[in-house]
Amino acid sequence: MPDAPNFSIVIPTYNRPEQLVSCLQACARLDYPCDRFEVIVVDDGGGTPLDEIVTRFHGMLTLKLLRQENTGPAAARNRGASEARGEFLAFTDDDCAPAPNWLRALSTQVVASPDCAVGGQTCNALTHNLYSTASQLLISYLFSYYNAVPHAARFFPSSNLVFPIKQFRAVKGFDVTYLRAAAEDRELCDRWLNHGYQMIYAAEAVVYHAHSLTFWTFLRQHFHYGRGAFCFNQVRARRGQRRLKVEPPAFYFNMLRYPFVSGHGMKAPLLTLLFVVTQVVTAVGFLWQKTINVKVVVS
Repeated sequence: MPDAPNFSIVIPTYNRPEQLVSCLQACARLDYPCDRFEVIVVDDGGGTPLDEIVTRFHGMLTLKLLRQENTGPAAARNRGASEARGEFLAFTDDDCAPAPNWLRALSTQVVASPDCAVGGQTCNALTHNLYSTASQLLISYLFSYYNAVPHAARFFPSSNLVFPIKQFRAVKGFDVTYLRAAAEDRELCDRWLNHGYQMIYAAEAVVYHAHSLTFWTFLRQHFHYGRGAFCFNQVRARRGQRRLKVEPPAFYFNMLRYPFVSGHGMKAPLLTLLFVVTQVVTAVGFLWQKTINVKVVVS
């Protein structure tokens, strides 16, 4: 592939060294010219030194390790992007493992549409974990809803998302006011579209997500999603955009039936129940953040 696009893979990480090793092993197995991509790991102030891990992959990857104070994944991704040398930024997470053809699939899209953002498919790698399955299945439903027309996509998570570097820097990257992984990717996608750029869904570009969840961490995750959703609405309001409207009833009806129509068999009723739980907990998180903001304004 003499004319293969040059990618910079940016991976933020925080206190997950074992998951990071798996992610880097997957990057080392990518079926893509090794001189056409680099990997940038950004340690977001974790307590475990990563030098030894990075050293393992010398000779296997063009790999750079950056460190920063703990300021969240959005700031870590921006830090990695600031050091990138590639034409395109490929974002994934430390608990993800790109499929071997990941960059090849993405390269096909970015060559055809070099000014567009491209998002791939993220699959659950922990099919035995009911909560991980429910969380990823909900994302899959949102994909089917927001990205029904692949060349007019509206949302991608940062676990599998590519931007042309010049345009990414022009829109100023991720909003660093999001200190947690909760809506900063959604906000950037919205801002990207608001600048007149396009987003394309490439289902063949696959990343496997291994985020192990318990019932309580599942609840916490969606609580923070709700908090992030409120912050996202606030940012849109400051930009002069309309606040997001509540989706129509058909959206929620189809969401609740999605576990049944997506081939989950006997697990479908439990997954649907967990979908209901996510909506309640997300609403609580939204109202919690709204209350905090009101208190700040009053004080």
